[in-house]
Amino acid sequence: MIMSQFSYDVAVAYRIYPKVSNTCNNHPPIFGEDKLKLAELCLQSFKSSLGGLRVKLWALLNNCPPAYEAIFNKLWAPEDLVLVRYPGVGPGTTLHEQVRILMEQTDAEIVHIAEDDYFYLPDQFHLAVDFLKHNPDADFVTPYENFDYYTADLNKLPYEKRAFGGKEWNSCVSTTHTFLAKRAALIECQNLIHRLFRATRGQTIPDLAMWMALTKKRIFNPIKFIRWLIPHRFWSGSMVLAWYYCWRQILFGRRYTLWSPHPTIATHMLAGLEAPGIDWQKEFQRQLASIPSGVLKN
Repeated sequence: MIMSQFSYDVAVAYRIYPKVSNTCNNHPPIFGEDKLKLAELCLQSFKSSLGGLRVKLWALLNNCPPAYEAIFNKLWAPEDLVLVRYPGVGPGTTLHEQVRILMEQTDAEIVHIAEDDYFYLPDQFHLAVDFLKHNPDADFVTPYENFDYYTADLNKLPYEKRAFGGKEWNSCVSTTHTFLAKRAALIECQNLIHRLFRATRGQTIPDLAMWMALTKKRIFNPIKFIRWLIPHRFWSGSMVLAWYYCWRQILFGRRYTLWSPHPTIATHMLAGLEAPGIDWQKEFQRQLASIPSGVLKN
């Protein structure tokens, strides 16, 4: 169990960009045309999810106008907030910077790499932190239970289950670039992430390839590779990228564990890709009603 010699419970690197994501042609389920309102709703939900946790937050503002800085200044005390401004760089660059910042900081042993389009449930985030603290063999946690875990062939494989904190935690193949980690695990993985960053020249680092190399799930299955070549080229392509850029980790590195909670703690804000089992529109409206003032009330 991790001791409490740190100043904070969690160190967070939160990257934000003033354009709405359109991943897989899926728009956000609310504020789909207004990134500022979406960003404030998501950040407010994150703040509400933290409960009593002590959190140090780095806001990575990628070509953001002052209104985005104002959101962070409104929700975080100055001594707990660091604003880092970028002039407009690729998402791989800000991800690489998140990893660097969280490796170099010594404020907390549990770290969170966060994207700006995730909505969190109130007073839930501590469960992910506690899971990492109380499970020595757990390296990474995603707060997002992807609906693909139940439907996609990629995830139809044996996985481990654990009961903790009133939730069921399942080992999984992969997640997005929003996840919690033990700082020590992140330090161990820095060379792999840096290699993918250089390979993509600062653009989007392939998340599935990265996680396949780290969890070593699906990466040794040539039959699946052949079956996925036509119908699921992203999956088979990710296997190729993982082997090409991360073969040292796959062959000689240790296997890292990634865990997902059921029910979920958060959801990716893409319509049709929300975590299962939650009435998300109801949760959005509940969160909106709790915001006393600001952009969302204008």
